[in-house]
Amino acid sequence: MTAPTKPSPGGPSDPASSGVPLHAPVIDWFDEHARDLPWRRPEAGAWGVMVSEFMLQQTPVSRVLPVYEQWLARWPRPADLAAEAPGEAVRAWGRLGYPRRALRLHGAAAAITERHGGDVPSDHAQLLALPGIGEYTAAAVASFAYGQRHAVLDTNVRRVFARAVTGVQYPPNATTAAERRLARALLPAEEASAARWAAASMELGALVCTAKNESCHRCPIAAQCAWRLAGKPAHDGPPRRGQTYAGTDRQVRGRLLAVLRDAAGPVSQAALDQVWQEPVQRARALDGLVADGLVEPLADGLYRLPMS
Repeated sequence: MTAPTKPSPGGPSDPASSGVPLHAPVIDWFDEHARDLPWRRPEAGAWGVMVSEFMLQQTPVSRVLPVYEQWLARWPRPADLAAEAPGEAVRAWGRLGYPRRALRLHGAAAAITERHGGDVPSDHAQLLALPGIGEYTAAAVASFAYGQRHAVLDTNVRRVFARAVTGVQYPPNATTAAERRLARALLPAEEASAARWAAASMELGALVCTAKNESCHRCPIAAQCAWRLAGKPAHDGPPRRGQTYAGTDRQVRGRLLAVLRDAAGPVSQAALDQVWQEPVQRARALDGLVADGLVEPLADGLYRLPMS
């Protein structure tokens, strides 16, 4: 195969033709190396796929697995979750982080129960209309649960496409229209192959084409990778966003929620005051939790996880 020339930073001149030689090696690699994850098994169903997609946002698989298993054992169908208070979803979310995802998943479960008879819809537009479901999650559920042809663009896929096709080390900080066009152009024409390609390119980014210390020697498309062929030029775009936690409001919110999750009933302000010494930041974090619907204030300075 003739080595491709490095595309311009704006994207490949013919991304559709660029994708064709990538499909088979990536899908073949996935068939051999894909992790055996519970949401990939047939018995997971569309609800299991949806739960996994909510939990995996900005959270590694190793942290998700035990919470996912407990969640599905307790709430095997959307209606089971919808019947519980939203605070129970927050409690069960544990320390996965970004707990608003738990409220959004609860809201989606309630809508599925009310609008779709308790079955996760297969129609992309109906998925997108559910509360808490954005373009990525709707495409992921439609693709992974129902085998449909959609561009599924998470951070791992965007990084694979940036390197293999566009020839740069990292994608932009936020998904661009150009990336969406490229992803659609790279989709295989046949539905089942497109769904497999979506899962395979995501797994390639998670296991091989990682953000740091990429394993090009294990990559099935290393010989065609525009970034590798260009000599792996260093990232020259805007600084990549780093994530900090220690000392942030996120940390304070997490500690406040931990007290409420572990309590059998309402918690006093005095008990919450023990989790963080700096009063202004503590109050700001608690106010934020209340505003986000994650904590419900009661009379006499008491707080609890939300009941409605």
